[in-house]
Amino acid sequence: MTPRSPSPGTPHGTRAGRTLFWVAAALGIVHATFSAYWAVGGRWLLPTVGSWAVEFASTAPIASGFVLAIVAIAKLAAAVIPLLNEYGHMPARRFWRAISWLGGVGLMIYGGVTAAIGIAVLAGGIATSDGYDKAAMIGHAFLWDPLFFLWGAALTTALALTRPRRRQ
Repeated sequence: MTPRSPSPGTPHGTRAGRTLFWVAAALGIVHATFSAYWAVGGRWLLPTVGSWAVEFASTAPIASGFVLAIVAIAKLAAAVIPLLNEYGHMPARRFWRAISWLGGVGLMIYGGVTAAIGIAVLAGGIATSDGYDKAAMIGHAFLWDPLFFLWGAALTTALALTRPRRRQ
């Protein structure tokens, strides 16, 4: 990927912002890689998603593989489109920046809220009437959801640091 020069009027934070675009892409690619791994039959860490995921993969491997492949492609696209857009490799750059803002904020809200809930459940602060899947709760509280949050935080910070200046 050949870097293009930043658009006219980008602020001083372009270098840090671009670094954070790479960080966000890497975090998203980690998420996508696990989904792709599970799509082709891998099972390592699948219980940390939930017993329902393990059961679905066991009872309907083709269907689960198909669904997980779509999830992996969506995550990969969400990871690389903001990076490609920042380097000028996407048409309709404003559209993709707006979508990236929505995605980044959504990732932070989803990841932050669900990780906090998971931690609260594990700590006994939130009681569940019918119990919970401990492996999945640990996975969501300390791995998958914080990873979503960090991905979103890196992306939104990158977007903020590279936003074009308003013309006077």
